[in-house]
Amino acid sequence: MRRILVFPCGSEIGLEIHRSVRFSRHFELIGASSVEDHGRFVYRDYVGGLPFHTDPDFVPRLEELVTQQKIDAIFPTMDAVAATLQSRQADIGCRIVGSSPETTAVCASKSATYHRLSGDLPTPRVFASVDEVPTFPIFIKPDRGYGTRHCLKADSAEAARSFLDGKQESMLLQEYLPGPEWTVDCFSDRHGRLRFHAARRRNRISNGISVNTTPCSDFRAEFAQWAEAINRRLQPRGAWFFQARQHADGQPRLLEVAARLGGSSGVFRCLGVNFALLSLFDAFDQDVMLEPNRYDIELDRALANRYRIALQFSEVFVDLDDCLLLGKKINAPLVAFLYQAVSEGKKVTLLTRHRGDLDQTLKHARLTALFDRVLHLKASEPKSAFIDSPDSILIDDSFAERQDVARTAGIAVFAPDMVEALL
Repeated sequence: MRRILVFPCGSEIGLEIHRSVRFSRHFELIGASSVEDHGRFVYRDYVGGLPFHTDPDFVPRLEELVTQQKIDAIFPTMDAVAATLQSRQADIGCRIVGSSPETTAVCASKSATYHRLSGDLPTPRVFASVDEVPTFPIFIKPDRGYGTRHCLKADSAEAARSFLDGKQESMLLQEYLPGPEWTVDCFSDRHGRLRFHAARRRNRISNGISVNTTPCSDFRAEFAQWAEAINRRLQPRGAWFFQARQHADGQPRLLEVAARLGGSSGVFRCLGVNFALLSLFDAFDQDVMLEPNRYDIELDRALANRYRIALQFSEVFVDLDDCLLLGKKINAPLVAFLYQAVSEGKKVTLLTRHRGDLDQTLKHARLTALFDRVLHLKASEPKSAFIDSPDSILIDDSFAERQDVARTAGIAVFAPDMVEALL
């Protein structure tokens, strides 16, 4: 397995790379970050406290980490980080997944992107100063950056000047585009061929991230032409994307090009186009095939919980009715945890007072092979009397049962809604 360092791993891109690659038998992921982030809850192998990519110690520390961890390639997840890594690849001593240093540098700057693509694609009108703006509103955003950080829709010259006052970074003053917005996710291989491009609507946006997106059934023909033109002029490699928004005249304008995969490109991964895996195989000079499925799909994103729990146990006691079985349905998250426990070498014991034919119930639910032991209790028997391992936990829907076991056996007890903390 190739060992891949994802940096910074807690970004939305880093989390998508983890979702994309975690089941691959070809690549092993190691997450790294400069600041404490969500990556340490997601990546099994995690390295924190790396210097920022702008720090003089960044490359020496990274070179040391590459040697210690036997890293085969680094997968950057932010535009500025990618530009730094690509420019210092010879010093770091391993492959950097993605486009060339020149392409990465151009895509890191919106003004440089517009200049390179001038004449090939329609771009928003850019004003040199507030005084040049003929009508408002306008949109102000950093030349380097992503999402909606440090951006403003300025409805007046006064609002624009107030927003720009004291800012050190280079800002772009653009005409405001009022229409819908699209992201076009693309993949180009090492031979320079554009292998995939597809548009999706950015239906709902939070903090600059498309949190609801759907592939476009009415794909605009010009986006295919744009993808070919960008591929020809910028020569990206691996996953990349561009964003466009509709002008008041009804025609789209290019907003930006990014030499990395998009955070919500997982909607195409679930159609069979895994941008992270494709990029990794291509980075190691392997040819790839693409064969996406064809069905309607919608991606909606929200905050999700991940936990670290300081609890050691070797056996799981679990209840059946209203716990592992919810009426006639199986509690799928609980089954997932139980199989996780099995894969970690823990015992799983069913502890139940099921009133029907237990063997037939388990067979019907296809749960017969899951348990190391099946303890079928009589109605009057307390479950606490059967907890014969002090190094165990109980999962049960009944508060009274959990309370009795916790007090009598002195072990941790979980209701079904608490199981997410164990996954």
